[in-house]
Amino acid sequence: MNITPRQHGIVDLARQNGFQSVETLAERFAVTPQTIRRDINSLCDANLLRRRRGGADYMEAPRLNQPYDSRRIIHPLAKQAIGALVAGLIPNGASVSFGIGTTPEFVALAMQAHEDLTVVTNNLNVALALSVTRSNRIILPGGTMRLPDRDMLGPQVEEMYRSYRVDFGVFGVGGIEADGVLVDFDRAEVLARAAMRESCRRSVLVADVSKLGRPAPVRGGHLADVDMLVLDAPPPADFAALFDSADHGARLRVAASDTSTLVATGAGA
Repeated sequence: MNITPRQHGIVDLARQNGFQSVETLAERFAVTPQTIRRDINSLCDANLLRRRRGGADYMEAPRLNQPYDSRRIIHPLAKQAIGALVAGLIPNGASVSFGIGTTPEFVALAMQAHEDLTVVTNNLNVALALSVTRSNRIILPGGTMRLPDRDMLGPQVEEMYRSYRVDFGVFGVGGIEADGVLVDFDRAEVLARAAMRESCRRSVLVADVSKLGRPAPVRGGHLADVDMLVLDAPPPADFAALFDSADHGARLRVAASDTSTLVATGAGA
């Protein structure tokens, strides 16, 4: 599914303000109610909205993550900006491990011109993105592919990551709480991320700002465990205290989603 700018706007309004009526949305976007109903039907089919009488509201899923293809079309400009920033930090010839999720895939897509990479990943989307360059070496684990995410999880994945010592580890997260605790939807995802983080020289956590405060049931480390956090925008006010500390503030990089430029820097870049 290709989501339109208007549909992005509808999802953002529902996420921020709750229930949105067809009439309100039609007036806001200057289109007919029939057009809005078609948009809502498409967004509900993608598990981004939930139908309610006269409109729709945002589909919250604190216990289960949304399907991969639904997540892939959320905040694409933000993820592209993050991808461009991280790609600029990684040179040709580097060794890089990638985790699961859509934002690491966007980093891989931004690195398609890189050459002579050694890529260690359990994310088939990343492997396919970086396989376009023949000089790259791509290492995958064995096991059963998880569909529709197109990734692998389990002890063999953890063993693969621990068998290498790579220059960079790039991974996402289900959510980041206000005290810096990282949360996710599956214990196996947390274990794979921990193995990758422990086996790289520089760990890079990539997340758009919607992950700040997003609930998920499995605790999986802390922001203090990573070397760098790359966001697409400055943290909201309720996270200011977390990043006011010199330690966490130095870890933060912000990619402007309109220009893909680095707008915040600190030690350890």
